[in-house]
Order: sequence, then structure tokens, then C-alpha cells
Amino acid sequence: MATQIPTQKIEDGIVISQPQRLSLLHGPTDPPLVDLTLGELLNLQCLHHGTREGLVIPWTGARWTYNEINHHSGLLARALLGMGIGVGDRVGIMAGNCEQYASVFFAATRIGAILVILNNTYTPTEAQYAINFSDCKVLFTTKRIGRFDNAPLISQLTAKASKDPKVVILRGESDGHATYKNLLSQGSKVEASRLQRAERRVLPHLVCNLQFTSGTTGLPKAAMLTHHNIVNNARFIGDRMRLTPDDVLCCPPPLFHCFGLVLGLMAVMTHGATIVYPAEVFDAPATLRAIVGERCTAVHGVPAMFDSILALPEAKALRASHLRLRTGIIAGAPVPRYLMEQMVTRLGMSEFTSSYGLTEASPTCFNAFTDDPIATRLTTVGTLMPHAHAKIVDRDGEIVPVGTKGELCIGGYQLQAGYWNNSEKTAEVMMRDEAGVLWLHTGDEAVFDERGYCSITGRFKDIIIRGGENIYPLEIEERLLAHPAITLAVVVGIKDVHYGEVVAAFLGLETGHQRPGRDEVRDWVRRQLGKHKAPSHVFWLGHEGVPTTVPLTGSGKVRKFEMAQLGNKLLQEAQTPAKL
Repeated sequence: MATQIPTQKIEDGIVISQPQRLSLLHGPTDPPLVDLTLGELLNLQCLHHGTREGLVIPWTGARWTYNEINHHSGLLARALLGMGIGVGDRVGIMAGNCEQYASVFFAATRIGAILVILNNTYTPTEAQYAINFSDCKVLFTTKRIGRFDNAPLISQLTAKASKDPKVVILRGESDGHATYKNLLSQGSKVEASRLQRAERRVLPHLVCNLQFTSGTTGLPKAAMLTHHNIVNNARFIGDRMRLTPDDVLCCPPPLFHCFGLVLGLMAVMTHGATIVYPAEVFDAPATLRAIVGERCTAVHGVPAMFDSILALPEAKALRASHLRLRTGIIAGAPVPRYLMEQMVTRLGMSEFTSSYGLTEASPTCFNAFTDDPIATRLTTVGTLMPHAHAKIVDRDGEIVPVGTKGELCIGGYQLQAGYWNNSEKTAEVMMRDEAGVLWLHTGDEAVFDERGYCSITGRFKDIIIRGGENIYPLEIEERLLAHPAITLAVVVGIKDVHYGEVVAAFLGLETGHQRPGRDEVRDWVRRQLGKHKAPSHVFWLGHEGVPTTVPLTGSGKVRKFEMAQLGNKLLQEAQTPAKL
């Protein structure tokens, strides 16, 4: 439903009033919102689907029914209660996709604790900041996450004078730390009635999850999501995909991201379906094996994941008739037409859906229907989700007419409770209008059409989206400027065939220093930040076709869009592939 305002046109000298549609939308009010905690949802689904497989992890061999998810998370919840963890306490997790991750998620949230989800690509410095900032009492982790060595973080935490957080090893060698298996044993000694009493104290509107999202200040912000946010958003996602208990969803995106957790695990759990996490971290061959071997009917992913799967030698002869796939969500980056066509012809995903969301909105705001025309699913992110509100505003905050680009703002039940311990940043993005309605300013540029379909056309912010992962330039710029040979750093996203966008850095050389090579610059960034944040392309001002100065606005701000255009132009001329 869109709002209209009167406009005028002149015909034969007569002024005729006609309505002009404004970019203000209200989602459907059916189905109604539910007031359930995550624990209540799990208990309810066990009544209906208890013996049905809910969670399959091929790489560990786990095949848990809904009852087994309930049992494992219940024992762990009792152990956490025995450790003194209660309502509002923070429990951290940094791990790959595994059955224990789901168990920890439900265990913590069932007793009113807040699960703090840490990005697997965090360096020890980044992880330590997030743990300290959120004041985690317990951290569940592993010594290795895929090929990533997590032992330095564990050693760093162990060496701290403070007893918090208590480190619990999910799998593998424990080196004297508590283990997940031991906690299950301890939980069996805590009375079940204690868990029941704890669950009764948990309310749907309590915060249950902190999701870190990098900020333009260079320091990550933690979005506070509630049970109410997650349960309802996941439910509506599953509805748009038309999930049923007969569906099997293959989900390679990580559980530390809303894509893997809410669009994946929780969308499945709200519909009594089955979810398959094919590998600890993304692995294209393992994903294809899971799609075939588990007879999956749906698969999620960012474009780079689908690209990698379809490029496999064993996928060359793949045709839709070989598979059961029908749907799935592709999101996180613009989707090339050729990729969409291959998803339909080779994977059989004729009912795939496009989607748009952000962590602060729990996350999905717009999602296509499975029966929308393919052209619509290719060019838009669908229509507004139930009980959500959306508007597009200009730089003065005024709602623009339909068909006009502007900043996308979201309202409704799904908005975060705010950023953890950061009221200033919360106030910057969450504002009430004159009618008292609370709006989240996404920073993304969008446009609505007459039917209410939304297209994301750019960004007000300067976020770089690399393979579906949001990267914020400022923290990279700050790291680059710490190098003694660098006096100026401008970081932008430039086009890449595989990842959609990659990081590029325009640098100024400090007088009296030799110009560092690209590998040195990349290594410098990697020492403090994640590998994916290291610049794939490095350009030096005044060197190899790059101007000696950067373009500035009248207020002295760098015109980053022009810098990105320059980078794309230089690469096109040189035809140099990104170093990844």
C-alpha cells in the first residue's frame, strides 16, 4: 500500500488534480505476528515434528531430529544455569557451521542469556575487542575454523588476568579447557525443573542476540535483536519461500551471519523443515555433494558461492533433472543475469527468490515471491515483508515520489533494540518522524515502482560488499595510515566478476619513503584486520595514470564514487584480475 498526495496538471487551460504516489509502503498485516521466545518455538515444533530430522551436518556426521536439538540444547542450558549464567548475561561463540553452534544458540537464548556471535574472520585483536565490549562470560570456540588458526585468540584469552570469559572448546583437543561434551554431562546433573523455571522468565521482547556489524567509525557496532524480531522475521522468510516440512535447505552461508542463522536455521525451524550445513566454512564441492546426496529442495548463497559451485568440473554436466532443487535465496550482492539463468537451467531453481535486508532489521525487509516473474526477481528484491514499513527519502528527509531514488528507511516490529552500549550511534540511524514512528535509516539507495517492488540502486554509505560480506572502508583506511610510508588512504569498492566488489586502495606516499609493494600493503592490513579486508588492488597517487590529488566535494569530503569509477577504468584498461 502506497501513500498518495495530490498533484496538478493542466489540460485545455483547466487545472486538474491527480494523485501522485509517494514512496511510502506498508507490508501485509496477515499472517499476524506471534509472541514466542526461541525456546517456546523449539518446544512447540518438537510437539509437531519431534522425530523429523531438523539439522544435518554432513562433515561431522550429525543428523539431529527436532527432539535431539531440544535435548542437546536443554542439557547445555542447564549447564549454563549451573555456571551462574542467567537473563541478560552474554555468551559468545566463534565457530564454523556445526551442530554444536545450533545447540549453543538455543541453550543461551532459552535461559534469557544473549548470544554474542563473532565473525570467523576476526583477528585476535578484533575478536578480543568484541568479547570485551560485550562482556562475555563464556566463549564457545574451536582451535581451528576451517583453515583459520584460532589458537592465538584462545592463548590470548587464557593469558588474561580476568577469569572472564570462560573458554569452552566445542570440538577437538581441549588443552585443559572446558569442553562442550563435559558441559552436557554437567548439565545432566542440574535439575530439569530449574531450566523450566528459567524459561518461564524469558519474554519475547528481550534481547537474545548481538550481531556485530562494522561501523563507519572503524569500530564494530553490535545490533541487539530480540526473540520477537528473529522468530517473526524467520517465519515470514520461510513463507515467501513456501517452505514445508518436506523441504530440505542446503545452507553454505555462515551461522555467524543473519543469512545462515535467520534466513537459514530459523526459517527452517519455523516451518518444520530440515537444514543442511554442508561444511564448516564455505566449500563448493562439499555444497554440491550435499545438494545431491541430501536431495535438497532449496539452497541459499551469495552470488560468488553459486558461481563457485557451477564452475566445478563435476557440475559441468549438471542439469535440473538430476536434482530436487526448486527454491532458495540469493542475496548479498548484485546478481548477474547469466548466473540467474544457470541457477534455473542447471540447478532447477525456478522458484529462487531475491532478497534485501540488513542486520539491524533482523534482517529481511524485502523478499520476492517464488512465483514472481523471473525478470522481476532478477531486477528487484521483491516486495515488503509482512508488518514492515518502508519509505524512500531525499537528503532533507522528505519522502520522494514513486520512481525517484533516495535513501531507504525501514520501520516496524523487526527493528533492532539499538546498538549495544552505543546510544550515540543508535540515534544516528534510528529516528522518529513527526508522527512518532521509528525509522531505521539504512544508508542504502533504492527506488520503488508502482507495484511496490524495490530495487537497490546504490548506497548512501560507502560499504563495500565482497561476496555478500559487508566491509567498511574507514577501518582499513585507519590501518593503512598507520604505515610510515603512507600519508593518504582512500578505500573504495570496485567491480569484480567473482565477488561483485573487492577492496581497492588509493594511497599517497610520505615524502622520503620508498613506495611499498602491493604485497607489503596487503600484509600490513592483514596483521590487524581480516584477510578479506586487505586491498585486492593498490593505486598510488601520481603513478601509472592516477592523478596526484583526490577529487573533493565543496565541504572537503572525498568523492569516493569518482575514485571507484577511476579504479574500474584503470583496471579495465590494464585488464588486471584481482589478487585474492
